Amino acid sequence: MDINTAKALVVRAGMELVDSGLIARTWGNVSARVDENHFVITPSGKTYESLTPDDIVLVAIDDLSYDPGIKPSSEKGVHAEAYKLRPDCNFVIHTHQLNASAVSLFGFDINVEDDDAKAIIGPAVPVAKYGLSGTGKLKNNVAAAIARSPESKAVIMAHHGAVCMGADYDEAFRVARELERVCAAYILGKFERFSGTTSDDFIEIAAYIAQVKAKARKAEKLFTAYESERNGDTFEMNTTDGTNEAIIDM
Repeated sequence: MDINTAKALVVRAGMELVDSGLIARTWGNVSARVDENHFVITPSGKTYESLTPDDIVLVAIDDLSYDPGIKPSSEKGVHAEAYKLRPDCNFVIHTHQLNASAVSLFGFDINVEDDDAKAIIGPAVPVAKYGLSGTGKLKNNVAAAIARSPESKAVIMAHHGAVCMGADYDEAFRVARELERVCAAYILGKFERFSGTTSDDFIEIAAYIAQVKAKARKAEKLFTAYESERNGDTFEMNTTDGTNEAIIDM
């Protein structure tokens, strides 16, 4: 792809991410492959609304090198791995979209049941193990997830967000939007299995989860842990913090 065309598409994608609600503030990043050795990516710390093609940074796929001046996104390594592992991938979007970010807390791969969704995303969405943003650990974990699910065009990063890959701009956005629908269905299905009821109200689901957690915390307080020591025909039992004592005759 011509570098100027690639930069213009990345700027356009940033605005579409903002308008669609798939990212917030400066979170997330976008890139486009220029050739087999390079891609262009959004800069670090700049708002999408203020971006111009001159802000978009050219990065080498192999060693992540770039010309001094504007600093590229700290997640450039994640994008590079996508281009290395998927030769048919020419556009990558890293989002913090709401439903995918919520599902990232579960830590489980998602099987895609709907045939239409499968055609867009693939048969499953792998979850990459957690790594801090911008680190080699995150890059390697995402690479491992991409490698073990070669048919998937989306990867969820544990406790983070999602990486959506496409042959072009339009496909990458189709993947991101479909992933949000798949993740919504996953959350609703989990709620139905655990609660025995159905709901499409995410506020109601959040309230249910909060209630379950509150009950769990209350149950924890009812349990007292003891350390015991035999003394003749009795056991002396003390709480682990030493505040109470009980003597049990044998």
